[in-house]
Amino acid sequence: MPEPATSPRLADAFEFAEEIHRDQRRKKTDAPTLSHLMSVAALVMENGGDEDQAIAALLHDGPEDCGGQVVLDRIRDRFGDRVATIVEDCTDTLETPKPHWEPRKRQYLAHLREVPEETLLVSISDKVHNARSILEGYRQEGETFWSRFTATREQTLWYYDTLLEIFQQRQTPQIEALVLELERVLESLRSEILASR
Repeated sequence: MPEPATSPRLADAFEFAEEIHRDQRRKKTDAPTLSHLMSVAALVMENGGDEDQAIAALLHDGPEDCGGQVVLDRIRDRFGDRVATIVEDCTDTLETPKPHWEPRKRQYLAHLREVPEETLLVSISDKVHNARSILEGYRQEGETFWSRFTATREQTLWYYDTLLEIFQQRQTPQIEALVLELERVLESLRSEILASR
């Protein structure tokens, strides 16, 4: 009989993610935040991630959006050091309120150049799903879409271009397909922007 593909820990992580994000929705939409977390975890698993990486994907927004260090400590106690470290490596701040957008993102980009390879899969899965959501939102709303964000269109494009550059520089076989997907989505977004002018 084959080994189970997952263990009850994954279901426990899903339950924990649902608990802490229950009242949250994606930026100015009706989509529950949990839909994003599920999508990121799916990308991780579809690209060869192990269960700890999938759990970290489900929990990666918890500390940043639901309580900072306290939530990170709960994750460490419940799911172990490896999961908590990946989550922390995917977090751009534990502070509330969050620091200003640009210095926070610059700090995260610098940090991403140094994180362990196992974190890269979770981080790029998050960024691919976010980029897909941005592309779809722009297709539906045009230039008014950018009002959802703290950052301007130019800042957002700069951030994602820099993320792509880092993932290309640090590319491993495990993230190769996701690097290509992020590149494709960003090219489509730029084409849509140009076509709307």
